[in-house]
Amino acid sequence: MEYNVHTLPNGIRLLHVPSASAISHACIIVNSGSRDEQDEKAGLAHFIEHLIFKRTEKRNTNQILNRLESVGADLNAYTTKEYTCIHASFLNPYLDRTLELFHDIVFHSTFPEEEMEKEKSVILDEITSYLDQPEEAIYDDFEDLVFAGHPLGRNILGSAESVNNIQKKDIHDFIRENYHTDKIVIAVLGNYSLNKIVKIGDKYYSEIPENLHKNSRIAPEKAAVVNHSFQKPIMQAHAMLGAQAYSLHHPYKTGLLLLNNLLGGTGMSSILNLQIREKHGIAYTIETGYSPLSDTGIFTLYFGTDQEKVDKALSLIFKEFKKIKDRPLTEVQLQKSKNKFIGQIALGEENRIGLIISMAKSLIDYNKIDDLQTVFNKIQTVTTTDMANIANEILDESNLTSLIFYPLG
Repeated sequence: MEYNVHTLPNGIRLLHVPSASAISHACIIVNSGSRDEQDEKAGLAHFIEHLIFKRTEKRNTNQILNRLESVGADLNAYTTKEYTCIHASFLNPYLDRTLELFHDIVFHSTFPEEEMEKEKSVILDEITSYLDQPEEAIYDDFEDLVFAGHPLGRNILGSAESVNNIQKKDIHDFIRENYHTDKIVIAVLGNYSLNKIVKIGDKYYSEIPENLHKNSRIAPEKAAVVNHSFQKPIMQAHAMLGAQAYSLHHPYKTGLLLLNNLLGGTGMSSILNLQIREKHGIAYTIETGYSPLSDTGIFTLYFGTDQEKVDKALSLIFKEFKKIKDRPLTEVQLQKSKNKFIGQIALGEENRIGLIISMAKSLIDYNKIDDLQTVFNKIQTVTTTDMANIANEILDESNLTSLIFYPLG
């Protein structure tokens, strides 16, 4: 896909992706997330993402929210372990309005005390709601085991105690120390010329003081393998397996993405879904996941089932793991897996807001953006030997941490 990148003098990059559609999509991504917080300030990055919609130097909450919604646009944001993202979809005439609003809320929010207190209550409710969903909560508890003692293991929302302890000074300190201008990308997918993107981008963002990135992140050490189980006031058992995995820059990253998709990724035809759900009728949901990060990654397997079926489910899962480790895929099997994965990626391009966010992240992570054909070529270069090596490393039972929530009683 065609794209252009323009770097402002302060290091902020403007990403321009041409599109003939009448609808545009834009985002501003900051390479800062929950892993960049101090332990006692857990939840700070997410708290800031909430607060930027509350008040700026020239707008109140209603004016911020109505600035785009009044013209039918969609505005939203989210925080991850390594990123903060604000994004919008809008009709083409409202590009200037959108980029100006991004600028206002990200760089000119005032974080009033009364809004901080209200938003703390909102986030505490969010934390409580999250804990009421065991299929969600188990992911956070599991990451805390896999990344034991490291910021990557912490819940992005923080805890009730840490959120209540956040002060206004903490917000300003975090932004100053983590919102590095050379790690910020403003990306636009729409029917505009590069000149227009640069002109608007320069108008709003060139005044931001240069604040260049310093290498401050510490990679996690490999945590000890543990097997924990807890009783909870729930109706069904929930289980997770997994371990630390390859980073964004590891040569086996593409191979593990492929293996993950084959085992328990998107769609109903994954190995584990066919065996555990369709053949044996044990679990309604069984899925694997692989999230590569800048200096590590995590591979997970989740399933929910009746308490008395947990052991059988685990036995069947390890049986499938053993098969794929002991009997490498044939060339035909591997090519089928590649074809499926490539097709899913191609269809994913239709999600335009997801596409522009993905391209912006790629620019931050790799300082480049691969076109679809390059991505497909990387997938095609994965060999049966690669897949065997990856399976034997990642699916080794002795390296897998487990966490199970059982119903009380």
